[in-house]
Formats: sequence, structure tokens, C-alpha cells
Amino acid sequence: MITSNESISAKAATGIEGLDDILSGGLSRGHVFLLEGEPGTGKTTVALHFLMAGAQAGERSLYITLSETERELRQGAASHGWTLDENIHIFELTPPESLLNAEHQQSLLYSSDLELGEATRQIFEVVERFKPTRVVLDSLSEIRLLAQSSLRYRRQILAIKHYFVRYDATVLLLDDLTTESLDKTVHSVAHGVIRLEELTPSYGAERRRLRVVKYRGQKYRGGYHDFTIMSDGLHVFPRLVAAEHRGQYLRQQLSSGIAEMDALLGGGIETGSSTLILGPAGTGKSLIALIFAAAAVRRGEKAALFIFDEEMGLLFERMRHIGIDLSALQETGNLLIEQVDAAELSPGEFSHRVRRCVDEGDIKTVVIDSINGYQAAMPEENALVLHMHELLLYLNRKGAATFMTVAQHGLVGDMQAPVDITYLADTVILLRYFEALGKVRRAISIIKKRTGSHESTIREYRISKKSMTIGQPLEAFQGVLRGVPTYMGSDNPLLEDAPQ
Repeated sequence: MITSNESISAKAATGIEGLDDILSGGLSRGHVFLLEGEPGTGKTTVALHFLMAGAQAGERSLYITLSETERELRQGAASHGWTLDENIHIFELTPPESLLNAEHQQSLLYSSDLELGEATRQIFEVVERFKPTRVVLDSLSEIRLLAQSSLRYRRQILAIKHYFVRYDATVLLLDDLTTESLDKTVHSVAHGVIRLEELTPSYGAERRRLRVVKYRGQKYRGGYHDFTIMSDGLHVFPRLVAAEHRGQYLRQQLSSGIAEMDALLGGGIETGSSTLILGPAGTGKSLIALIFAAAAVRRGEKAALFIFDEEMGLLFERMRHIGIDLSALQETGNLLIEQVDAAELSPGEFSHRVRRCVDEGDIKTVVIDSINGYQAAMPEENALVLHMHELLLYLNRKGAATFMTVAQHGLVGDMQAPVDITYLADTVILLRYFEALGKVRRAISIIKKRTGSHESTIREYRISKKSMTIGQPLEAFQGVLRGVPTYMGSDNPLLEDAPQ
């Protein structure tokens, strides 16, 4: 048993890796912190993480509950597979059986002065008895109701704060915001304030996020951070800040394995760059991204595919028919494929998944198919662009080659993308349908490449059992990108029909 504060760390870890990262290590010891949020946002789960982290370090922990019973708390812990050990003491300030006692009913329910004084006395007595290093008080709404006035409530919170300071305990006060949600009394008293929020989209699962509102004398990661409550507890995904990640890597050109594609790209795609593949539905955007991923695996490198739009089995079957065996590539161990459900996944969690793959798996090629599906995970376009900016910059600094697809609305002529991220990408590959000689054909062009020179031509391409065939530049046609070109030459540069 640890008995001296000198033998424990300077910060009280919350037991939640992502939250500790946001808080620069955890909660400063010997201070009072406020954890606020509406019912159902996960306050009790955070509190249990906090107490269990202390118990694992040999510290005494105390959970003082005014709203939930000990049985409910232990059931909640059991739902996450946790068992609260002997270092975690639970004290019910008002045991349920006392409500049946007529003598207690009179003092508890009708005399607020006696109620508040009795509640405070019981809190101080249990602290004297256990002398805990970590304390959770749940919840302040009950104390606010007992106090009945803002002045008495503030005095009571100050009294509790000064009392705990004497024992050098780290205290987490929970507030469910069910009464006087605009009251900022505890904000001014607490050393730090963490706010949990739950958002309910029009469709899909609820989204949860947290924000550190205040933390005296400590630098922390500001802004909103997504989090989820899973069967094994609460997981926080700190907002990705690309500026914090810098790495050294050798910049080199990556070949697609198709000579004409490499010629269009001025030799290939560079490591540490991002490529956007833009075009209407059915033009082969996913195929081009997978061609580069398959080429990476053949070189002995690792690649990761994050698939938003297509069912995995259908994707495997479709690619097999055009010459790319994803199952065989996956069996090498160098191809990671993740199906992403946009309705169930927040952008912060997605960024965390990609970052984990790159950091832990040494991934050098990343495919995100598609940004349309990613946008469905976050309807606010401006925030989406900011998320993508940080994610792409992070991947670039890790030396990964990133490929993204965006499906445009329409088939020919003037088409619009649901979100414009062309300025973020280092290379933009444009795909188009066009009509010629009574058939609908496909054209490819490179409209942007920051990392080197590229062809400014437009070439026809065909998708068949041999994957992709790219023809010569369509120099005799005008208006290919408009969809209905004019033939200006004498030789036919179009690809000959091949057996499908």
C-alpha cells in the first residue's frame, strides 16, 4: 500500500489513454476538478476509470454517491467487465432504506438546513475514515438542490474544496446539469473543468465528444475530441494535430505498374504526397487507387484500404474479375482492409484508426474510398475539410502515399463534387465519360501535380479482365472533358474494342 504522496506520480492518471494525452498526463494532484455533462454522456464511466487507475497504483479511492446506489454502480462496472477491488470504497450518502424511516423523512425532505448540514457532515466523516487519495462526488445537482440558493451553494462547494485540500486528495466532482445548467459557480472554484457532450444526428448512432473548458497552470489540447463508450470502457480520440508529428523518410517515386499511367504522372506518385481521384460513378476511381495499393504490396511494402462505400465481398469479387486478387494480397500480410460504417463512426475515431495503422503497422500506402462516405460521417463540410487537412498532412509527414476518391454528381458535361478538397491534394487525377463513334468511353487526365512534372494530355482508357488499358493521347479530339468531343484529325486514336 502506498502511504506517502512522494511515492506516487505528480499527475493522477484518469486511466483513459486518450484523455490523459489531452490533459498532458492526467489531473494535477491535490486539486478539485469538475466533470460535467447531461445524463448519459459517460460521467460515471470516466469516474470509474479514474478510481480504478488509482486502485491499480495502490491508492485508496472513494466514490461518494448521492444519486446512484452502490448496487447500480457495481452493475455498471460489471457491464464493462470490471470488478471494483478493495481499494475502491463506495459510500451512499443517503442509503435507500433510510427513506423508509419516518424520522429521517422529516429531516431529509423538509428541512434543507438540516439536510445540507447532515450531507456535509457525512461526507467529511467518510473521508476522515478512509483518507482516500482519489475521491469522486456524484453529483453536485443534489447538493445544489439542498442548498436552494446560489450563495449557500457556492459556500458549500468552497467548504468541500478546502476540506479536501487538507488531505491532498484529487477530487472529481460530477454534475449532470439537470438543475441550473447556466450556473458557473463550480467553474470558478474548480482547478479544471471537463465537459462531456452527446449529439444525436438525424440518422445513425449518437456521437459523443468532450472538451477541456479550463485547466489552471497546465497546457492541454484544446477543442473538441470524439469519444465512444464500448464494452471495455470509454475510449477518447484526441484531435489530430499534424504539426506535432514530424518524421524523416526517403522521398521516392512509386510506380503503378502501368507504363502509360506512369507517363501521365511524370514517372509515378511520390511518397509523402496525397492523390485525389475525381470522377463520376463507374469511371474506375477505386480501381486506380487499388492498382497503386497492389503495386505497393508487390514491392513488399504495406498498404491499408479504408472502404466506406462498398460491401467487402462485392469489392473482392469485382476486383478479382479485373485482375486484382485482394484475397491473395491480403494473405501476404501486407494488405490491411477495413470496412468503415459511416453511420457508426465519428471522424475523430476514423483519424485514430488511420494513425494507428500507419504508426503500428508501418503502412506506406493508404487508400480512402471514398470521401463521399467520409463526408457522411460528418455532414458539416467546413469541419470535414479541416479534419482531412490534418489527416493528409500527418500522413504526408509520415512518408505515406495517400489515395482518395471523390464521386462527382452527373455523368457528362458540368459536374459538381459534394466537397472540394482539390486544393488539399498534391496530385489530382480527373476521370471523365465521353461519347465517340456511338459509344460511351472513358478519359483520364492529370490536372495537378505539386511534386513534379506531368503530362497535360487526355488519354482514353478501358477497363477489362486485364485490369486497365490506357491509350495514346487524344490529340485529334476537342472537348473530351465536356463529354461530346469534336474529331479534328484523320487518324483514329481511340482504343480498339477488346474482348471483355
